[in-house]
Amino acid sequence: MAQNLKETILNPILKGNPITVLVLGICSALAVTVQLKGALVMALSVIVVTGVSSLICSLLRNTIPNRVRIIVQLVVVAMMVILVDQILKAGEGTYAIDKQLSVYIGLIITNCIVMGRIEAFALGNKPIPSLLDGLANGVGYGLILVIVAFFRELLGSGTLFGLQVLPSGYIPNNLVILPPFALILLGCIIWVHRAIDKDLQEN
Repeated sequence: MAQNLKETILNPILKGNPITVLVLGICSALAVTVQLKGALVMALSVIVVTGVSSLICSLLRNTIPNRVRIIVQLVVVAMMVILVDQILKAGEGTYAIDKQLSVYIGLIITNCIVMGRIEAFALGNKPIPSLLDGLANGVGYGLILVIVAFFRELLGSGTLFGLQVLPSGYIPNNLVILPPFALILLGCIIWVHRAIDKDLQEN
């Protein structure tokens, strides 16, 4: 049991990362990674939504008629997304981040990772493993977002979390803040991941 829980937690973060292995949720990785702060808030939002939605759907799994299960899942995820969005709006000092991410926070409901984990795991497993699976997949997703945002903000603006890190004479690389560069970074991360993990390499 403990081994299964350990695998449930570690696999989505390392070996079975939803972005680098399954190539899910890459749209937000291109859109919200210009600044590290925004990427971190988006990552935390997805972690909360994925974890709690998986927990709720697992608790309801034996009472949901199969013909309406997708509708129920959407309602649960939408409820969590609205809750997270309202918390960001109400939080002191988060107004600017909420304005920056407002559209993308709402689009978490369409994130393949959230619905995918509910379908693939939560509906067939008990609540605690489902919660851990949802949280772990959110962490795996968020880790890639943060890595991409780190390099984009550092090289594109010379800052991290809005604070100047590189020398004042550094000329920002405008190419880095464009979505195509985020795609290039994602490609490099996927390549490195597959180079390290021989099981992911095609024969």
